Amino acid sequence: MKRNLALLACVFVLTCIGFAQRLPETAVPSHYKLSFAPDFNTDTFKGEEVIDLNVLKPTHAITLNAAEINFESVTITSHGQSQKAKVTSDEKSEMATFTVDKELPAGAATVAISYTGKLNGQLRGLYLSKTAKRKYAVTQFEATDARRAFPSFDEPAYKATYDISAIIDKGDTAISNSKIAGDTPGPAADKHTVRFETTPKMSTYLVALLVGDWKCVEGEEDGIPLRVCSVPGKEQMGQYALEATKHILHYYDQYYGIKYPFGKLDQIAVPDFQAGAMENTGAITYRETALLIDPKTSSEQSRQRVASVIAHEMAHQWFGDLVTAKWWNDIWLNEGFATWMTQKPLKAWHPDWKMNLEEVQNSNTSMNIDSVLNTRPIRQAVESKGDINSLFDGIAYGKTAAVLLMLERYLGEDTFRSGVNSYLKAHAYGNATAEDFWGAMTAASKKPVDKMMPTFVTQPGVPFVDIKSQCANGKTQITASQRRFFVDPELFSKPSEQLWQIPLCTESIGKDGKRSASNCELLTRKTQTFTQDGCAATVFPNAGGTGYYRYAFDKGNMSNLDKVLEPSEIVSVVGNEWALVRSGRHSVGDYLAMLDSIKGVRLVTVLDEVSQRISYINRYLVTEQDRPKFQKWVQGYFGPMLAEIGFLPKPNETEEAMQLRPLVIRMLGNVAENPEVIAKSKEMTQAYLSNPTSVSPNDVGAFLNVAAAHGDRTLYEQLKSKLAGAKTPSEYYNYFYALADFRDPALLTDTLNFALTPAVRNQDLHIISAVLASRYGNQQAWNWVKENWGHIMQKSGESIGAAGAAFGGTGSFCDASVREDVKQFYQAHKMQGTERGFRRSQEGISNCIEMKQREEPKVAEWLQHNVQ
Repeated sequence: MKRNLALLACVFVLTCIGFAQRLPETAVPSHYKLSFAPDFNTDTFKGEEVIDLNVLKPTHAITLNAAEINFESVTITSHGQSQKAKVTSDEKSEMATFTVDKELPAGAATVAISYTGKLNGQLRGLYLSKTAKRKYAVTQFEATDARRAFPSFDEPAYKATYDISAIIDKGDTAISNSKIAGDTPGPAADKHTVRFETTPKMSTYLVALLVGDWKCVEGEEDGIPLRVCSVPGKEQMGQYALEATKHILHYYDQYYGIKYPFGKLDQIAVPDFQAGAMENTGAITYRETALLIDPKTSSEQSRQRVASVIAHEMAHQWFGDLVTAKWWNDIWLNEGFATWMTQKPLKAWHPDWKMNLEEVQNSNTSMNIDSVLNTRPIRQAVESKGDINSLFDGIAYGKTAAVLLMLERYLGEDTFRSGVNSYLKAHAYGNATAEDFWGAMTAASKKPVDKMMPTFVTQPGVPFVDIKSQCANGKTQITASQRRFFVDPELFSKPSEQLWQIPLCTESIGKDGKRSASNCELLTRKTQTFTQDGCAATVFPNAGGTGYYRYAFDKGNMSNLDKVLEPSEIVSVVGNEWALVRSGRHSVGDYLAMLDSIKGVRLVTVLDEVSQRISYINRYLVTEQDRPKFQKWVQGYFGPMLAEIGFLPKPNETEEAMQLRPLVIRMLGNVAENPEVIAKSKEMTQAYLSNPTSVSPNDVGAFLNVAAAHGDRTLYEQLKSKLAGAKTPSEYYNYFYALADFRDPALLTDTLNFALTPAVRNQDLHIISAVLASRYGNQQAWNWVKENWGHIMQKSGESIGAAGAAFGGTGSFCDASVREDVKQFYQAHKMQGTERGFRRSQEGISNCIEMKQREEPKVAEWLQHNVQ
């Protein structure tokens, strides 16, 4: 599953609370025969199911997962004898037990079930998706919602094959995991039955069915038929996704050494969809914005985003679908690997996107998430549904990807790939565990990956490596020490018992600025000494920026940082320096001085990292008295960039310039409060409102953001009125998200209230979190959340994602009284699966309070001495 690309969205893939105890080990399925008949008049469906299974030991009962299922009849047949079964449902555990009078002997048996279910509006199970014209039936089963569509062994280890059919209205079509095998009239005059080919073995959460009047664009790559589908009228917006899919599929066929294993690949844009996307075998589902592109109005960033989501989901077809984690505690193997793998085909297809820099920035982000007390290990035991759903977070995705990036550099790309391919071949169409993965990597590399990986996977946190170097007898002696890193200065100052096996890749830099080849050693002890040939003036401790550790080293003259280090290393240093500020080791003045030393850098990834930190400083650490000086400094930093690139695109301008412009506009408009930038943003916003094709798609989001931040009710109503008539998903969300950018409290209240109206889809409730995270709307948004908690829960279907986003969003506060208020409200509205997110938000508030007290006077002093 792909998180929505905004950080908040990953919490919105989650489903409602409840317990998900493991099934008793009495039977194992081998094949399902499923028939679904959705009824859009009553918003229900009828199901017919036959499960072939193997009874492991004599028993009178078979237990399956089932939720919101109404059973009509259950018959169990074993050794030629059929028995009607008594059904006992346990709603809390989401299980149904089928009991028969005569004992079932061990061996082959079948369970035949007739039942009905509800096409719910909660975006889980077999649910309703709607447009203004009609309803659709679509599925979302990960993690534990296949049981809402058919009684099943709804655990990933219970792989089976499937024969799926759908009885649907004339004029409609159906899409499932495999190709259509037959389409026959009936059983009623206004119906027809679509039957699909037998699937390969797969887990229940990967089953898919979509019913409606889907329209598709088609293609082929490496002999595999490809389709990108949508509701009618939007199918041509799938052409870019189809082109991207061809490049990505061909790359993966080559990389994995296993040709795409599922016969066909459909990708479907669904109007209502909680996650960014879902890797159903052979039938991947997406939010419309994650798949559909209008070439006339789409930005380069949106094209890159769509390609990234496709690459992530397609990576899963091998890593997650072909080979599936045995239990949810190893879901990181699926999600983290797909996150890491995403960059590979995109680097090959679009080197201009500089995905290697984004990898390092993502590692920085993951380390920020992981540098607190209330983090978690990548791999942890889970049993309850809430616990399972809480695993789909930045640790599973981002930290795992960052650790794999580090491992690949240590082993070498070819060796790493060899280990991956061995792992896939050994477990194809089956299940695997973390031990299987790092065992394959150990065998391929002949290095102790099986000793190294558990130190990053089974214990929480980020290591900190302190490097000291000295030259003697023509050699450089490097002494490295390690301990756990915390952004909390008090925690960071305490001794740490944790120990990692860290692939420490260093680069020696001479006095002349020349670099030697990087050298990787395994740091396995608290303190360890390595020796390298030659005398180095500086030893950079994170060659390539790919290490998953924070670090300190003697930087020497910081003024030549951008000339000595590679771009990826500059990204690493900028993120690392901010982490050292957060931890109390350095000051904000040190950070701003470092930024001054790299003023000439025009790398978008570096400046994106920089802009986030400047925005934080502006929000929390600059007093109103000192703000004019800070704004002057920001103007001096970003103003020359705007002078170079201008407000409007130039013919044949570089990719870097295209991506830099919106960042610079936001910083100058919303932080420096530059009157010219604000006026230009309002002008371009009006042009966009009159004609969406009149403004560069790359820049429109920034112009809308700045105009809204300085806008009034007239502009607010203009934007809101455009929502219903938006012609593309990107145009709609340009208007929609701008509603959270206003600063007027009354307008932000209107946005919050608007979120609960039928006009806003359930999938878009995270606009509430956007207001909650706003500097100008957070307090009123929190008061509004408390007042409207029941309505939020009702609209979200009691989603722990909605609850988690609300409580997690409070981490943007920097006030002790609000921290206590949030704590009291949480204790009265606890929801399983949100505990760690709540603790993290509380810790985030405390860390901000500490940093504000420590750094606010230092920022004032630095501005006094450095800005005239």
